[in-house]
Amino acid sequence: MQHAFEVESGRGSLWHRWDPHLHVPGTALNDQYSGKDPWESFLAAAEATNPPLRALGITDYFGIEGYERTIEYKKRGRLANVGFIFPNVELRLSIETSRASAVNIHLLFCPDDADHVERVHRFLRELQFSYEKEVFRCERVDLIRLGRAYNPKIVDDGAARTEGANQFKVTLEDLKKAFQNSVWAQKNVLFAVAGGEKDGTSGLRDETASFAAMRKELERFVHIIFSGNPKQTSFWLGNEALSVDELHRQYGGPKPCLHGSDAHSTGKVGAPDIKRLCWIKGDLTFESLRQVCIEPGERVFIGEEPPKGALRGNTIDSIAVSNAPWLSKSSVDLNAGLVAIIGARGSGKTALADLIAAGGLALSPRLNEKSFISRAKAYLEPSEARLHWTSGDDTWNGLTATDMEELLDHPHVQYMSQQFVDQLCSADGPNDELVDEIERVIFNAHPYPERLGADTFQELLNTRLEASHEKRSRHQQALVKASTDLTEERVRKDGLKALDKDRDERRRGIDKDKKDRGSLIAKGNEVRARRLEAVSNSVDLKRQTVDRAKRKLRALQLLQTDVADFRSREAPAMLEDLQLRREESGLTQSDWDAFKLDFVGDVDNVLTSRIAEARRSVTSLEGLRPPADPTADPATPLIPDDATLGDQTLALLEREMARLQKLVGIDAQNAKRYSALSEKITKAESAFTKVLQQIERAQGAEAKIRELIEARRSAYTGVFEAIVEEEVELAQLYAPIKTRIEQAGGSLSKLSFSVRRTVNVDKWATEGENLLDLRKTGPFRGRGELLKRAREKLLSTWCERR
Repeated sequence: MQHAFEVESGRGSLWHRWDPHLHVPGTALNDQYSGKDPWESFLAAAEATNPPLRALGITDYFGIEGYERTIEYKKRGRLANVGFIFPNVELRLSIETSRASAVNIHLLFCPDDADHVERVHRFLRELQFSYEKEVFRCERVDLIRLGRAYNPKIVDDGAARTEGANQFKVTLEDLKKAFQNSVWAQKNVLFAVAGGEKDGTSGLRDETASFAAMRKELERFVHIIFSGNPKQTSFWLGNEALSVDELHRQYGGPKPCLHGSDAHSTGKVGAPDIKRLCWIKGDLTFESLRQVCIEPGERVFIGEEPPKGALRGNTIDSIAVSNAPWLSKSSVDLNAGLVAIIGARGSGKTALADLIAAGGLALSPRLNEKSFISRAKAYLEPSEARLHWTSGDDTWNGLTATDMEELLDHPHVQYMSQQFVDQLCSADGPNDELVDEIERVIFNAHPYPERLGADTFQELLNTRLEASHEKRSRHQQALVKASTDLTEERVRKDGLKALDKDRDERRRGIDKDKKDRGSLIAKGNEVRARRLEAVSNSVDLKRQTVDRAKRKLRALQLLQTDVADFRSREAPAMLEDLQLRREESGLTQSDWDAFKLDFVGDVDNVLTSRIAEARRSVTSLEGLRPPADPTADPATPLIPDDATLGDQTLALLEREMARLQKLVGIDAQNAKRYSALSEKITKAESAFTKVLQQIERAQGAEAKIRELIEARRSAYTGVFEAIVEEEVELAQLYAPIKTRIEQAGGSLSKLSFSVRRTVNVDKWATEGENLLDLRKTGPFRGRGELLKRAREKLLSTWCERR
C-alpha cells in the first residue's frame, strides 16, 4: 500500500508508525519464515501493512546480517513505503528470569554514518563468551565455531550458528565496558531491554527479592523499555508507584516504552498482539529515537491509532498568500501541534503571524500603526491570505479588507500580536482588555469536562467558588448567632445578683402571705387550722403541678402543629429551593422525590401517644368535682387524716380546703380574703419557681459563655478557611496561565500573575471602633487601640499563606 510521505517533513514532527523489533528470514533463532521465497513473503507483508510501516528496526541475534540484506532490497526499490531502517541487535544476557530464560537486551544502532555496518561489527566483536577454555567473539564465524564446539555432531553452518547463538551469553559488565570504550557507540547506540516476565526484567523477581538490585541496575543502564503493557508505560512515565522525581533518582529519569511485532514469521510482520502499534512523533530518523528518550510522554504512543490532537475543524493545515510577488514562498505548511515562528530580527516573523490572523478573519482588533499589514498597506492591494484547514474548509480575506472582517464572518482564530502584548505590558496595571484576554485564555485552557457546563470564564468562576461562598456564608451566620447568644449569656450572668435578690424578696412575700392567711383562722381551732394549712399547701402544690401538666400538653399540641407545618410548608419550600439552586444536576422528578424531607422516626405516633398521655395526666391531677351533699356532716373529713395529700386530686383538695375553712370559723368576708391569698400564693410560688429556673440558668452562664466563645472561634476559623479555600480554588483556576507566564520569555516575561489576599486592617479597625464605647476602661479604650492590637495579634495570621 503506497502513501505519500516525507522522511524529514517541512511541516515538523508528525506521527509515524514504527516497528522497532521484527526479525527477518534467516534470523539466528526461531526462524519460522517458510515457503519458496521467504524474503519475498516478508517484503510483501511489510509493504502491505495498514496503517503503513514507516520505520523498521531489523532485528537479529548477535549480528546484523538480516539488516544488511534488508538494505539491499531497499536499494532495489522494495519497501518503498518505509522511510527509515535501522539495525536492532538482540543479545542474551547471562541473567536468568523466573521462567528459566535469559534476559534479552537490544542494541539500536544509528545508521547515519556511511561506515556504520563495519562499526557495528567492530563493536560486537568486543563482546566475548568463554567455553571450554576457548574464547568466542560475537560474530558469525565464532557463533558457528561455538555451535560446533558445543555439539560436534552439527555439520550445517546455519544450524551451527543457531546453536552458537543459543549458547552465547553476554554479561552486563562486559557490555558496559565495551560501550564505555567506544566513543562511536556512545554517540550511536541506544539500549533497550524487554520488560516482560519470560525474557525481560519483570522476570527478575522471587520471593526474597534477591534479583531486585540486579533488575534496578539493568533498567537504570538502558534507554528504552520494550513493552506494550499500559501499566509499564504508565510506571515509566512517573504515573504509578514512583513519581518523575523518584524515577530520576533511582533510574536516571522516565523512559519510553516501545513495542514491536517481534515477528519471526510472515503472519506476524507488523502485527503486534492486541493491535498495540507503535507510533513515534518526529521525522523518520534515528534522531527521533533519541528525542523519544528525552520526551517519553510526548513522542511515543502505543495503540491502534496515534493521538488525534485538536479537532480537524480547529487545526490549520497551511497558509497561502496569493498575488504576492514580494513573498519568496507563497505557502507554508503548518503543524497540528504547537508552532513557534523563529528567525532573525526583520525576517518577517510578525508578518507571517499577521497573515495567518488575516486569513482567519481575526486581524482587525489587533491592527495598529506598527502592524505589518498597516505599514505595508500600499503594496498589498491585490494580495489575499487563505487558510486551509485540516477539515478541508478554507477561510480567506483580502489584506486590504481586514477592516471588513466582522461583516464577512466571525473570527476563526484568536490572535494576540506582539504589539498588543507590549501595549498591555507597558500599562501601569492590568486593564479590562488584558483581564478579558487572560480570562479567555484561562477558560480555553481548561478541558471541556472541567468547565462544568460554563460558557464563559465568569460562569466557571462562579460555579467553582459556589461551595466556598456558601461555606463562608454559613460560618458568618454561625458567627453572628454565637455573638448574639454570647451577649445574652453575659447579660444573664450579670443579672445573677438581681435574680438572687428577687428570689429572696419573693420568698419573704410568700411567707408573709401564708402567715396572713393563717391569721384569718379563729382561735381554738388549732388542730383544724394546722390541717387546713397542710391542705392549703397541698392545693398550692397541686395547682402548680396541674399548670405544668397543662403547659406540657399545650407544648405537645404546638409541636404537633409544627410537624404539620414543616411537612406542608417548610419541607416543600426547602426542596423547591434545592431544585432551583441545583437544577443542573439532571435529576428527574422521581429522583427528586427521594430528597423529600421528613422525620426519621414515627413522630405522629409518638405525639399522638404523648398527647393522650398528657390529657390523661391533666384529668387525673384535676380530678372530678363530687356533687355537693347538703345532708353530709361537715365535721366528716373528705380526705382521711392518714391519706397522703400529694396523691389526691385538685378537685378533692379544694373541696376539703373549703370544708375546713368553714369548720375553723372563717366568716364569709374572711373566706374571700383566704381564697384570694391562696390564689396569690399559688401565683407567687409559680413565679418563684421560674425565678429559680432563671437563677439556675444564670449560674450555668459561665460554662455556656465558654462554649459560645469556642463556637464563635470555630465559626471565625470557618470563615477564614472558606476564604483560604476560595484563594486555593482561584489559584488552581488561574494556574495554567500563571505557569505559562512564569515559564515564558521575551515580552511575556514582563507580565506577572498572582492570587493575593487583600487585608484592609485600617478599615476593619475603624468599623470596629464605631461599634465600641471608646470612653470606657478596657483594652480598646481610646481611638487607635483596636488597630494597634489588630496589627499585633491578627494581621500576620490574616495575611499568612496556606
